This record gives sequence, structure tokens and C-alpha cells, in this order.
Amino acid sequence: MTEFRIAAIPADGIGREVVAAGRAVLDALQAGGGFSIAWEEFPWGSDYYAEHGVMMPEDGLAALEGFDAIYFGAVGWPTVPDHVSLWGLRLRICQGFDQWANVRPVQFLPGIESPLRKADEAALDWVVVRENSEGEYAGLGGRNLASRGRGGEIAVQSALFTEVGCERIMRFAFDLARTRTRRKVASVTKSNAQQYGMVLWDDVFRRVAADYPDVETERVLVDAMAAKFVLHPEDLSVVVASNLNADILSDLGSALAGSLGLAASANLNPERRFPSMFEPVHGSAPDIAGRGAANPVGAIGSAAMMLEHLGRREEAARVAAAVEAVTARGVRTRDVGGTASTDEVTAAVVAELGV
Repeated sequence: MTEFRIAAIPADGIGREVVAAGRAVLDALQAGGGFSIAWEEFPWGSDYYAEHGVMMPEDGLAALEGFDAIYFGAVGWPTVPDHVSLWGLRLRICQGFDQWANVRPVQFLPGIESPLRKADEAALDWVVVRENSEGEYAGLGGRNLASRGRGGEIAVQSALFTEVGCERIMRFAFDLARTRTRRKVASVTKSNAQQYGMVLWDDVFRRVAADYPDVETERVLVDAMAAKFVLHPEDLSVVVASNLNADILSDLGSALAGSLGLAASANLNPERRFPSMFEPVHGSAPDIAGRGAANPVGAIGSAAMMLEHLGRREEAARVAAAVEAVTARGVRTRDVGGTASTDEVTAAVVAELGV
């Protein structure tokens, strides 16, 4: 029997509730045999910050390095500035482990009402591939000249684009497109206004595309792509974009599918030099934390992506099918028009697995 060592980091708010839900689903699967999971939970997050002044300990990455995967909840709490909580935990792990490919599927589940009329007319299914290591989130810049007095300070935030970073995420997107029914990659750019970094992005995309003559391509400005998500989503298959642009567009895609609570994601180190991390797209939602109202579907979907990454494709497909069956029969949390609690949706998915 194969054993996987998985680090669980529930972190903040509803992250704790949805990680517990995903773990319940995975534990039910492992009870059916074939593989086992050795969990270790880490108490890092905003509560840890309140006690220690940091979101995770200095040797946190070393503690995580030996795991097969990381299962993450959500980060952020009103008592900690958002840039402190994000850079102190999630981004520290992503950048420290070079998890350069962020994959965010946009899936329209049965029984979930979408604000898009086209969702009733066509089978919509696309995936956003996000460059996850540089771009607008490289963390380069600073704040200075506060000594000038009120109103005199300046802030500089620089986006970093490298040929290596652009090429590897684009080849990842093209390789993914080759596994899909529609072999198409749309590159998101803003090179009309950002004449250095995004022009490099465009140049690399054209060069990489030449190596994939069997894959259809298009280049779309980010504002036009936002409109396309709404007006022509049936034309999408794989969308590749820089860190910020993909972050925004993937949230839009999740909202169009019905709720950010439905969206799963993977932060991958494709070379497997370091563990990859799997997390729902939604935030920590302090307003509903602890009320049992959080939608666990995004976290359960992230667990399915983790299983696939670990080579358990059959079990991953079973989880995805169980979620579809549960939403189809109307077992839904309030954010998607239902009345079920987090635990009730989780129990329904476990029951559907039949283990």
C-alpha cells in the first residue's frame, strides 16, 4: 500500500472548516484501501502571528520540504494586515518551493445556477493557468521619502518578467491543452500599455507557439479577455496569464460558475523538486467563519487535484463525480442557493463515494 505524507495548513477563518471537510473525504477514500495518508497539521496563520509575530516559523519551509503535498485552507484575518498574512505564509510557501504553475479550473457543476445565460446553452469548461512565481507579485519595490512629511512618501512596485518564467508557464499551458478536447491556448496580455514586461511575454508566446503547431492560439488583451469570459466563454479552453491578470480572471471565472466557494486550485512545482500545494480559491471569509456555512466544494475539488498529482487518478475522478452527483441533487450551501451546512455537504460527498 502506498502511503502519502501530507501537510495540512488550515490557517485562518473558514480555511479550518473546509480543510477538515477535504480531509474527511480523503480519509473516507483511504479507508477503502489502495493508499493511505499520514497527516501532519501545522498551526500557522493569524493566530500564530498574534503569539509569535510571524505567520510561520523561520524553519517552516524546511519542515514542509519532506512532504508529498501540502493541503492549504485560507489566509487572512482582520487583526493582521493582508500583505503581512499573504506574504508571511502562502506566498512564502509558493515562492520558497518554486510552485510556479497555478492551475485553476473553471467548472460549471450540475444543479448550480450560473449568472451566465450561455451556461444553459453550452457545455462550458476552461482552465486558467497562472504564472505563479514572478510578474506583478514578485515583491520588488519599496516605500521611501516618508521624511518629507505627510503626503510626501512614494511607493514603487515593479513587475518582473523573465524569459525563463514566461516560457515555462506557456509550455505548461500548451502541454495541458494537448490533453483537452479543444486544443487551444489563449494568452492574456496588456502589451499595448505595458511596453516592456508584457511585450516580452508576447514575444515568448509567439516563439513557444511555433513548437505546438497542433494547438490553436490567440492573444487577447486582459480587458478584452474579461469581456470574453462573459460574452464568449464557449471559445475558451486553456487561458495562460501573468500572476495578477490570472488571479483576477480566475476569480471572475469562479463567480461565473456560481461562487468562489466552488473553485479549486493547485500550486505546482512541476519538476517535483519541492512539494506542491493545493487550496480552494476563496479567502478566509471572517464574516461566516465558525458558522458551518462555508462551501467545502472548492476544498474538496482541490483534494481531488492533489490526488491526481499524486498519481491516484481513479480516486480523483471518483471525488469529482461524487461532487457532481451531490450538487445535482440539490445538496448545496447558502452561497449557491441551498440550505445545507458545510458538514452536510461533506457527508453527502462521502456517502456518494460509497466507501
